Amino acid sequence: MIAIGMLLSLGVLVLAPSSRDAGAEDDGHGHDGHAPDGHVHEHAAEVRAPAERPRRRRRGRAAARTAAVATGALVTTAVAVSLVVLPPATLTSATAGQRDVNSSTASLAGTSVEDAASADADAYAAFSVLDWAGLLRQTSDLSFFEGKTADVVGFVVPAGDDPDVFYVSRFVVTCCAVDAQPVGVPVHLVDWRSQVSADDWLDVSGGFQTNPSRTSSDPIALVPDELEKVGQPSDPYLY
Repeated sequence: MIAIGMLLSLGVLVLAPSSRDAGAEDDGHGHDGHAPDGHVHEHAAEVRAPAERPRRRRRGRAAARTAAVATGALVTTAVAVSLVVLPPATLTSATAGQRDVNSSTASLAGTSVEDAASADADAYAAFSVLDWAGLLRQTSDLSFFEGKTADVVGFVVPAGDDPDVFYVSRFVVTCCAVDAQPVGVPVHLVDWRSQVSADDWLDVSGGFQTNPSRTSSDPIALVPDELEKVGQPSDPYLY
């Protein structure tokens, strides 16, 4: 976002000189003079034609500068908008691994344990990867998760500390796509690579249990009752 602000500011600064140029030309030639006698009017008529030629040339140069500046401003604005609107094509499991799943506290600031404790089964069914990842970040009390079923959609990101754990993940956009951060729900499934691959989009449902892994950093994991490959959503990001 800082880069976008700098681009937009540059566009404004580039536009400024054209306004000053136009004002300077008007100051030099735009005032109507009041001649004290007829002789001056006659003399002005004689010199008007030669004087207008350089004036027209100056106007032509000013118009060309204005057109160039306007084009530059449009390009600057288009680049800035594209950074916000168009998602990078490289947001995959590799990107998630580089940025560390669930490492951003700001991205996980969402549903609180207090709010979720009073939710009903329908509310839990609507919880996203972001909701469950946030709750798992807030508490490791297994009793809180007992009896709660998660049904989440995301792409597969292998866990780096256990071959039988992966994250069903999504990227969360808080400001723009280039700053998107990965969040995920840990899933424990022995030999999961025989069924799915990294970057596959899945619909995973099941309950939470103490993570059977001895090496995973996640104390609680989703143990799937059902796992189905699905297509990437039309909007793969969460907000």
